[in-house]
Amino acid sequence: MTQSSRLIATLLALLAWAGLAAQFALSIETNETVWRTIWVLARYFTILTNALVAVTFTIMAVRGRRAPAQWTAALTLWILIVGVVYHTLLADYDKSGLDFFADHATHTVVPLLTAVWWVAFARHVAFRWRLAAYWLAYPLLYLAYALARGAADGIYPYFFVDVSRFPVSTVLGYCVGLCVAFWLAGLLMIAIARARAR
Repeated sequence: MTQSSRLIATLLALLAWAGLAAQFALSIETNETVWRTIWVLARYFTILTNALVAVTFTIMAVRGRRAPAQWTAALTLWILIVGVVYHTLLADYDKSGLDFFADHATHTVVPLLTAVWWVAFARHVAFRWRLAAYWLAYPLLYLAYALARGAADGIYPYFFVDVSRFPVSTVLGYCVGLCVAFWLAGLLMIAIARARAR
């Protein structure tokens, strides 16, 4: 890694950890115990994906070596999913203080900075097009996990997976639409990587 890429990786890791810490601080006020707070936060794709970013970029910053190209590309796609879904479907812009910081660190700043790091500093290779489908494995596993947790305790993290609010066919339609959108986004990222590899 160059000095610039390592510096930005360090900044990104710190921001990701700070956003997670802020989310934790807000959540523990209502959940009272550390373990219950972690269990509640682990319901959310945002939290899980920001944690992956935080760990990945911390390791890169400490070791001074880039993570494998396929992993950083997949991680960039997943964290961009966080930002896009939030700003198109979920955003609440009336927050302030720590709540505002927690929301926009995890949903806006970390996704954008990850994308900037990937474009500017990641090792770009001529990925195969089928990787766009493989990269959907994590979001699909998350959907199965969210639905299973929701079926167990009746709490769904996002409205588009809430089968207590919408018919199963509607939830399935939301999920299929999101997966198609993210598959297309993956294809776009592969096209960018292939162009930069040349």
